[in-house]
Amino acid sequence: MDNFKRRIYHGLDEMVTDMRAVMARRDLIRSTMRGGLDAPFRERLMLVVTAVNGCRYCSYAHARQALSEGISEEEIESLGDTAFHGSPTVEVPALLYAQHWAETDGEPDPAVRSSVADRYGEETLERIEIVLRMIRVGNLMGNTFDYLLYRLSFGRLGGATPKP
Repeated sequence: MDNFKRRIYHGLDEMVTDMRAVMARRDLIRSTMRGGLDAPFRERLMLVVTAVNGCRYCSYAHARQALSEGISEEEIESLGDTAFHGSPTVEVPALLYAQHWAETDGEPDPAVRSSVADRYGEETLERIEIVLRMIRVGNLMGNTFDYLLYRLSFGRLGGATPKP
């Protein structure tokens, strides 16, 4: 029985689809990372998706980055539990959307997506979604690597999502 509990890529086609989606939006990524979305907001979004996907590498890296962006340890811990205590109220709908987006493997309910677009605007939502897609790629690649290690160790490494 396979006890590995984190989300992984289940085939090369799934990974290629995600990578193509990211590569096709390079201009959007550049503008988003250069101020199109506030840096602390981006880190909050990434921490929420990482909490859902359970990537230990991204959890550590983005917790450190969030600290450098001025996010408190308490808020980082809260985001890691997919709770939003201490997060700016105006960002909570987007953080909830990020959680939903990750839980549905990047296929959110159209009504939920529409609601978020109405709140933030389509351009901002596109920026949010490219950030979500980028962190999904990192999460699933890290988890897939861990899964391979897990399988090579015949399950002795354990599959529970470790906390950093």
